[in-house]
Amino acid sequence: MNYSVKLILFLLLSLSTVSCVSKKKFTSLQTQLDTANKDLGKCGENLNEQINRLRACENDKEGLKGEIRNAQNTLQLREEQIKDLKEQIADIKAQRDKQLSQVGELTVLSQSASDNIKETLSQLEKKDKYIHLLQAAKTKADSINLALAVNLKGVLSDGIEDKDVEVKVDKTVVFINLSDKMLYQSGSSNLTPRANEVLGKIAKIIESRPELEVMVEGYTDNVPIKNSCMEDNWDLSVKRSTSVVRALQKNYNINPNRLIAAGRGEYNTLASNDTESGRATNRRTRIIILPKLDQFYDLLNPNNAPK
Repeated sequence: MNYSVKLILFLLLSLSTVSCVSKKKFTSLQTQLDTANKDLGKCGENLNEQINRLRACENDKEGLKGEIRNAQNTLQLREEQIKDLKEQIADIKAQRDKQLSQVGELTVLSQSASDNIKETLSQLEKKDKYIHLLQAAKTKADSINLALAVNLKGVLSDGIEDKDVEVKVDKTVVFINLSDKMLYQSGSSNLTPRANEVLGKIAKIIESRPELEVMVEGYTDNVPIKNSCMEDNWDLSVKRSTSVVRALQKNYNINPNRLIAAGRGEYNTLASNDTESGRATNRRTRIIILPKLDQFYDLLNPNNAPK
């Protein structure tokens, strides 16, 4: 009996000790957990801050990409302009050197021949002035077209795939090639909602340049078409260009005196009609922005040559 009492007392003492030790560990672990939670909260705040910084950097990056694209487009157009001018200058110099060489080969001159040479030189001088006038007119036109092309590329690059739109400078005009799938419903001249979005952007540029005319040309592939509304591809191309002209006039208030509608049918192709991709390339609408003829002739008037 005495032994049993001692055993019970020993067990009670042991349980009391174990209980104390577990409570201390629990308190320690609880403290560690609270500390860890605080550290985790700080890490979360730091993570959110870094995410915000990353987003800001990405926005800056996209802005810089846009500026680089605009700069590259401007550089390319400038290089084409410089190349063209260099070729013209080289040709003019060759012609003048040839004329001066012919004059220099004359060793015996009569009074009549001398008078003729003076007249020739006078004409050459007038020709040089006219050449300078042409160069100045071309430089002015090229500068206008360059600025116009850059503006169009910047406006049309937002939300439009490159394969659906192409902006180019060709001699004295700027033109925009637009794919038919973007502008029209299949096999018809009805404009799509996306077409109105694109034409709205182009209309803003056209409206800002009242001194220029706008020609819209419709093109098709060589697949025959005939229905109650269309006689053939000539008919389809004309109706499509007319739809665009009508939208520019009615929806965006472009002066109809500045607008020209034309159809080129299945001709003047850019690619072979033997493949689907080639036919898709040929089905297009071209919007040409060009100077009015009277203004263009004014630039070439010899009376405007420098004295």
